[in-house]
Amino acid sequence: MIEFNHVKKKYPDGTEAIKDISFRVDKGEMVTLIGPSGCGKTTTMKMVNRLIEPTSGEIYINDQRINGFNIHELRWNIGYVLQEIALFPHMTIEENIAVVPEMKKWKQKDIQKRTSELLDMVGLEPSTFKKRMPRELSGGQQQRIGVIRALAADPDIILMDEPFSALDPISREQLQQDIQSLQKEIKKTILFVTHDIDEAMALGDRVCLMKGGEIVQFDKPQDLILQPQTQFVQTFIGERKSPWQTAVDVIADQTQQFVISKSVFEKGECNEMTTYIVRDENNMYEGIVQNGSFIEGVTLENNLPLYKAVEIIEASEQTIYPVIKSSKLVGVIRYRDIVAYLKSKTTMENGVVQS
Repeated sequence: MIEFNHVKKKYPDGTEAIKDISFRVDKGEMVTLIGPSGCGKTTTMKMVNRLIEPTSGEIYINDQRINGFNIHELRWNIGYVLQEIALFPHMTIEENIAVVPEMKKWKQKDIQKRTSELLDMVGLEPSTFKKRMPRELSGGQQQRIGVIRALAADPDIILMDEPFSALDPISREQLQQDIQSLQKEIKKTILFVTHDIDEAMALGDRVCLMKGGEIVQFDKPQDLILQPQTQFVQTFIGERKSPWQTAVDVIADQTQQFVISKSVFEKGECNEMTTYIVRDENNMYEGIVQNGSFIEGVTLENNLPLYKAVEIIEASEQTIYPVIKSSKLVGVIRYRDIVAYLKSKTTMENGVVQS
């Protein structure tokens, strides 16, 4: 979908902002860009919609060089969400959302329908919010409008440049959850720049960790934690990430020892004293066998952080939990697995236990 091929950016004063990077973002994938200040993550993102031009190398969208697109059409088909929300203060919320569809000459009835759909999607009642002015909304509500305005013309690609960093922690966490839920529904290709490692790990299907204009490691969040390729990666992740923020799929058991098919249960071929996770032939989660009975069971989403998983586990009587992604089984986890992981991340320094 998006491909960088030996891209460099060098400024007239000799500064090398980007030093020969190559990577690919697949269709429907969310990739988070993270790294120290000045590492090149925002420059990388801005080259996708040609706000910054590379010095050399090629960038492709759907296997076509971006320089081959009309620049206005290129940008119309790429949604852009900034930290500075930049809603037009003299326009209503409805008018703000309609800006790009109107440029693309959509019919008014289609724009109105799209506006209502998008407001509903982020939990803002259209009849209440359409006619409001930006100043009448909270910071979190304004940022939601910024996100759906980028989605208004149904672009294939969304660029998000530290969109939640100016918000308070509660609003920020809520918007992170919103974008995760939204992405399950809209399945856009998203490049998301952030300086927050927990945000990068929670949101990204893959994480691009940069330093000094280079990509240090481009990997799944769990692989960055479990298989850091350099000391920098290990230090960067370790210093900034609480083990309680680790996603459940990082430590989920993938051995299949607790997994069976429904036919095995129906034939009575499983031990009634053991709890099993049931999946179909396509690895889709179906339910749980517990105490000899088939039940729907409590599930854990793959990107759920451990501290939230523990809250769910403590409120349930299950002994084992399926970890799922888009209804597919990716592993199973028990309370003891979480305890063992947290213990392994605890170190003794100067006689004081620190995590």
